[in-house]
Amino acid sequence: MSTALLLCCLFYALLCLFSIVTGLIYVSGKRELNPLELSDRFLQRLSDPEKLRRFTVKMGWVTFVVGIVQGVTAYALFRRGGGLCYGIALGFTLFSIASVAFKLKGKINAFPLLKCAAYLAILVVLLLPGARALFFS
Repeated sequence: MSTALLLCCLFYALLCLFSIVTGLIYVSGKRELNPLELSDRFLQRLSDPEKLRRFTVKMGWVTFVVGIVQGVTAYALFRRGGGLCYGIALGFTLFSIASVAFKLKGKINAFPLLKCAAYLAILVVLLLPGARALFFS
């Protein structure tokens, strides 16, 4: 396995753990959503504390499921098992870039920008001919 592909795999594995733990924290009500990851307009709609709590629980479950998909993506990168694994890795990376770009919506904040840069780096690695050859060899 190439070093670049291994780093991509480790990044997704770490995100998997982070997302699963964060999702469970949101679901349990121990923490509110990070306002830096939501648009100002969206936060205004959630000014009612009860609405915010319900939305936090829903987003906790979404974050938990995304963590599981990140784990599947890490496994697909690690396994390099042909077209399906390549498709999972490429598809989820594209989805992640779109998701972070949607969340940014005019907010410039270091964490989402770093995530977007990491996803773009993974995309570049996945699109390199050598990486594709590793999946299909």
